[in-house]
Amino acid sequence: MQCIRKSRRTEPEEKRIREALEKEARSNLTRLGFINDEDLKVLLKGSHLQKIKSSSWMKSRFYKLQEDCRTVWYDSQKILKTARAQIFSIDDIQEVRSGHQTEGMQRFAMEVPADRCFSIIFKGRKKNLDLIAADGKEANHWILGLNKLKKRDSTMNKRERLDQWFQIYLQKADGNKDNKMTLDEVKQFMHMMNIEVDDLYARDLFKKCDKSNDCCLHGKEIEEFYKLVTERGEITTIFGAYCNTDGILTVEKLTEFLRKEQRENVTHEQAAKLIQKYELNEEAMNEFLMTKDGFLSYLMSPDANIFNKEHSKVYQDMTKPLNQYYISSSHNTYLTKDQLEGPSSVEAYIRALNKGCRCVELDCWDGRDGEPVIYHGFTLTSKILFKDVIQTIKEYAFKTSPYPVILSLENHCSIEQQIVMAQHMKTILGEMLLTRTIDGKVPTNFPSPEQLKGKILVKGKRLNHLEDDQETEVNDEVSDEDENEDDEEKKETKEKNGKIKLAKELSDLVIFCKSVHFHGFEDALQNQVFYEMSSFVESKFNKLVQESAKPFIQLNTRQLSRIYPAGLRTDSSNYRPTDMWNAGCQIVALNFQTPGEEMDINQGKFLDNGFAGYNLKPKYLREKKTDFDPKNVQKGDWLKQKKLHVMVISAQQLPKSEKQKLKSVVDPLVTVEVFGVSNDSDTKVTEYISNNGFNPMWNVNFQFNVSVPELALVRFLVQDFDLSSRNDFIGQFTVPFTSLKLGYRHVHLLSENGDHLPSASLFVHIMIE
Repeated sequence: MQCIRKSRRTEPEEKRIREALEKEARSNLTRLGFINDEDLKVLLKGSHLQKIKSSSWMKSRFYKLQEDCRTVWYDSQKILKTARAQIFSIDDIQEVRSGHQTEGMQRFAMEVPADRCFSIIFKGRKKNLDLIAADGKEANHWILGLNKLKKRDSTMNKRERLDQWFQIYLQKADGNKDNKMTLDEVKQFMHMMNIEVDDLYARDLFKKCDKSNDCCLHGKEIEEFYKLVTERGEITTIFGAYCNTDGILTVEKLTEFLRKEQRENVTHEQAAKLIQKYELNEEAMNEFLMTKDGFLSYLMSPDANIFNKEHSKVYQDMTKPLNQYYISSSHNTYLTKDQLEGPSSVEAYIRALNKGCRCVELDCWDGRDGEPVIYHGFTLTSKILFKDVIQTIKEYAFKTSPYPVILSLENHCSIEQQIVMAQHMKTILGEMLLTRTIDGKVPTNFPSPEQLKGKILVKGKRLNHLEDDQETEVNDEVSDEDENEDDEEKKETKEKNGKIKLAKELSDLVIFCKSVHFHGFEDALQNQVFYEMSSFVESKFNKLVQESAKPFIQLNTRQLSRIYPAGLRTDSSNYRPTDMWNAGCQIVALNFQTPGEEMDINQGKFLDNGFAGYNLKPKYLREKKTDFDPKNVQKGDWLKQKKLHVMVISAQQLPKSEKQKLKSVVDPLVTVEVFGVSNDSDTKVTEYISNNGFNPMWNVNFQFNVSVPELALVRFLVQDFDLSSRNDFIGQFTVPFTSLKLGYRHVHLLSENGDHLPSASLFVHIMIE
């Protein structure tokens, strides 16, 4: 039940509604394959759980899985709390952790037995939900139950999601639970589904389905209504061009479609396998025939995704030296919000690592009781223990990718606490921590990501060179010019002579990523060894490549370089990373905690190569004698002129934007953008469609000229048009140009935080000349 107000219904009405809700729950459990599941029975019944926010804020709340088996409702004593705020969806959950595995649990609930504790970790910026059950058995029901629903959700195909989505809203629109739909309920249902219809259209649709003429839809009439609402005319047209007179697609005709439209060189046997995989009608499948429903299932599947599914696994050569790869990198990784007052949290490291980040930053300062802490120095950002961060990195470093993680240390600690830092890293990380070269010998080049699998590298200052035989004086001084810092606040923290004391114990952990000050491209060529690297604030980078990026590209063929956001970005905003990638920079660090176009581009870039966090740079950015200059691409091996044709056909099941009122319906428009070298960057925008987020149709053609395809990315952005203010974000998807699939493709949209929107998609046609 979604409401705790006193009911005005009679007792028989209450009984009928209770029975209808039970029937609804059974129906949804059956559909999901959990009809007799004991864990979900407990969740449907509900539990009183203790919610924890601090040592003094621990309150009992009633949590209950709703009959849709999709959302969890809970009560609250906050008078102004809206009904929407009292519900979270299975889609919102990132993971469920048992015991004391969050900062909140460790700070406020360590005295409570671990088996009674569990935490729900949400996607995006929403705070963790730390809960205590009455006993371990009840906690286990919630942990297992939520994980089962989450796992089932992750295995649903798009067609199943559409059916589920439709059924849930149908059940919600049936307010009196009589399994019938009146005209008013039909209008309410369509509004829930993000379609605004006038009374005439709703009445016509209703009459068409009301075969019994009793002013209600039920049974087969509701099924007919479902078919009419979900009918996709564009799919019918495409299917009709290839099917036979019986409305069936043969293996031969499907092969023709795949070759002609999808530009896939497939055999009849491969086409037959697609029929076996996606056809819904068993009789048709057995005869190797495909119906329109099966065709739609194929078009909504990974096999017809705009992103080449072969690129969703590691397919690039991972045996090249480390500096020949782009590396997914984070700046101020510990922060969850701004750089002045924002919270620091180990959860920020978990989220970055789960998003494929391979280089994380640790700003280290002296803490109490001899324990170093991490925070944004001389600000009001909160502090977290260095050892807790290292423990978290150990647990999450290789869950998403097996390739090496780099710890970028910004060291402000005393000698004593530097030694503690070194001890924590060696003790906690153990064999994961790289403490010597691969073969114990002085190297002449970087090892490869393949050689460094499962290893954690330290980036920081070092007292001497790897090849120095003589003993370095313990705790000597090194330059503290880090490295081209433009943040005046940080400059004030440096010693007057530009030197700091560095503990030998910490220095010895820096192997392949020794931080040095940049004195110019010629100096780097003459005096630096391959494992010495510099960091550049974005403004310094822009100044150095103002006329030509060639010197920077040549530096990056020998060494690593790191780019990071300006200190003036106190709101943790980001720069666009494409210019740095075009110059061959490997570690282009962004504020992962801040969603937006820049992070969309970053996620799209590293979606390639199996989300490994390492992408091999194009050959012309790896060769030491390269002449490539992204500011002048008139001739060279990199020049591969392409014409990209994008037809934006339609969209499906677009959600309302977060800023939108519950009663409003979206007016969607689509922006298609190309990012790459300056010559290739371009943007095209459709008109907006009024009051239709369910199945808007555009059928608009765009053309883009792309000269350096290996450096280009294509972004599809869907927004809610607003005449008086900025358009609201609905969803986006960014894909490398070289990962585009041709033909009729669905673009499965992501949320602002980069998470999958369960049902929302664009339908497009892609052609490249």
